[in-house]
Amino acid sequence: MIESAKKWDEFARDYRRYIRFEKHLADNSVEAYMRDLEEFAHYIMRTFDVPPQRVEATMVERYMAWLYDRGRSRASQARRLSGIKSFYNFLLLGDRIEHLPTEYIEAPKAGRTLPDTLSVEEIDALLDTFDITTAKGCRDSAIIEVLYSCGLRVSELTSLRLEDLFFGEGYIRVVGKGDKQRIVPVSSAARDKMQLYMEFRHPKHSSDTTLFLNNRGTPLTRVMVFTIIRQAAKQAGIDKQISPHTLRHSFATHLLEGGANIRQVQELLGHENIETTEIYTHLNRHHLSEVVNEKFSNIDL
Repeated sequence: MIESAKKWDEFARDYRRYIRFEKHLADNSVEAYMRDLEEFAHYIMRTFDVPPQRVEATMVERYMAWLYDRGRSRASQARRLSGIKSFYNFLLLGDRIEHLPTEYIEAPKAGRTLPDTLSVEEIDALLDTFDITTAKGCRDSAIIEVLYSCGLRVSELTSLRLEDLFFGEGYIRVVGKGDKQRIVPVSSAARDKMQLYMEFRHPKHSSDTTLFLNNRGTPLTRVMVFTIIRQAAKQAGIDKQISPHTLRHSFATHLLEGGANIRQVQELLGHENIETTEIYTHLNRHHLSEVVNEKFSNIDL
């Protein structure tokens, strides 16, 4: 087992460098991949005591059955298999193995569901909870508006910098997953709220150029953004489990219901694969074109 463990450790270190520096995965994604690989490696060593290059398809299938027996969801099983396949593709590219033990193993089919979405009226109710005569109220109102009308991930919002704002040209620059940049049209409502917030913005002694700051002049955390949204939802009387991603889902849903092309929505959201965006096409259409067009009237799709 000692020799097998040494090989797993060696290959895992090389794989970490590969997905971090060559695949440019975000730190959170790297850690998630490595945790899943560590679990798989421990299972293989306990059950078969072989190094990575001696793993066979039947061993991977036994591991998948073990996950099922432990009550892991189909989505969780599929994610782990995807990580294992990525690891073995890396080994194959590096000529450390001659064949893929994962080649013919299929992930369990997982039904994809969307979290709750908010109506335009519920978005407005959230925004109405803020006192925009205060610095905090201006900031929190701008956060809701930008998450919704620009369709940002929470990490994209918290990493926005002053130099990413191009109001004259009508867009903002967003740094998404894997440090990939995209240009997102900014609605007049989002632009106005950001400009109002910037009049109140951080104390003069702070030199941080991050857009959204706390009252100490340092960048907001993801957790703080979650807290702001949930407190606003409670105050607005919205009885749904919502998060920053709910606003992103609502943005995409409303655009498609308003007649936007799915490729355009894919580009706005920064989805690498069209399949990720296509989940929205399974929703019922409620003919919100008039309302959506009003909310996004200055966005040239």
